[in-house]
Amino acid sequence: QLQLVESGGGLVQAGGSLRLSCAASGITFSFNVFGWYRQAPGKQRELVARVYTGGSTSYADSVKGRFTISRDNAKNTVYLQMNSLKPEDTAIYYCNTAPYPRTDSWGQGTQVTVSS
Repeated sequence: QLQLVESGGGLVQAGGSLRLSCAASGITFSFNVFGWYRQAPGKQRELVARVYTGGSTSYADSVKGRFTISRDNAKNTVYLQMNSLKPEDTAIYYCNTAPYPRTDSWGQGTQVTVSS
């Protein structure tokens, strides 16, 4: 079964940067598309970035130009570099397969808080 462990969140001022990591196990990592999702208080979880098996990427309009997703197939790890952070980026960030997450495999997520 797919297991996911996210890390790297924290408290940062607006305009700052963070790098999130997601370690995956229990899956043939290189065969799968992965994405970063986020859930802000009172809102539904949304997919903000995805990285395809060949390394190409796509982003939600809200993060395009500021976030960069990448993967390391040798380490079974997905990364999210977040720059120019805004208060509206405050959320719990999760990784999972994309665009259809494995609903029984959500990790604990990592909290990102951006202060104004």
